[in-house]
Amino acid sequence: MKTDNKVIRRQKIRYAVRKKVAGVTDRPRLSVFRSNSDIYVQLIDDVTGKTIASASSKDKDIQAQKVTKIEKSKLVGAAIARKATDLGLSAVVFDRGGYLYHGRVKAIAEAAREAGLKF
Repeated sequence: MKTDNKVIRRQKIRYAVRKKVAGVTDRPRLSVFRSNSDIYVQLIDDVTGKTIASASSKDKDIQAQKVTKIEKSKLVGAAIARKATDLGLSAVVFDRGGYLYHGRVKAIAEAAREAGLKF
């Protein structure tokens, strides 16, 4: 069975990033996963191994809006920032998950910054 070189490359980048990036209770890791159709983000406390909050483009209020994938990513970034501020968090560590900081990943980061999160 042939494996996809792009997937292997992303996995190696992801592992390298995870060696350097770790989230703690007062500054959790903002992890991004991007599929072809949707995008998911999580706030993760790596000390306890728990997901604190999450948001995705499959949430009902975001999915109901008929906009482009980049616009949905901006909505997801704003939603996770809103959830983080409700939990009393103002700073996070950004984990792009091996994806290039471009397009939908960049849109999430910029929207979260505009909504008040500090990276």
